[in-house]
Amino acid sequence: MATSLRSRLGDLASAFVASVVDAIRDASVEELFAQQGGGGRSSRRVAPASGRAAGRLARRSGQDIEAVIDQIVELIRQHPKGLRAEEIRAALGLEAKEMPRPLRQGLAAGRFTKSGQKRATTYLLKGAKSSPGSKRRAKGGSTRRKGRASKRSKAAKETASQEAATPSS
Repeated sequence: MATSLRSRLGDLASAFVASVVDAIRDASVEELFAQQGGGGRSSRRVAPASGRAAGRLARRSGQDIEAVIDQIVELIRQHPKGLRAEEIRAALGLEAKEMPRPLRQGLAAGRFTKSGQKRATTYLLKGAKSSPGSKRRAKGGSTRRKGRASKRSKAAKETASQEAATPSS
């Protein structure tokens, strides 16, 4: 009995597959693409209704990237002290994965400059002054540390001169 049920289900499945294959063969290419929901490779992906994009971004043209660079320059012009990448992204409403290419191309083209490293990187207009704290860090430390080191060296010199001045027994 189990084998007859199995053979009957197999026959039904084979008949179903054969009818689906016949329907696809009879359909035109336009009908198939219409059923797919797009016009092939040239169609852009639509973001899900949740507002969160899934997967890769749609391919952007050079004009699209140049427009984002222009927006970044205008935004930085409004903030003379500069902005970090996440501040730029939030202000322009872009995704994090949309930012690296416009930032890299804008820097390469000399449209703006950067100061700092990693998440502390601040993007500035060319010729704009960065914050005083970043200059101090760029020099390798604060003057306070140098002052302490020089005081220590003075104390060491005085101790050495006192030891040299005292007669040994």
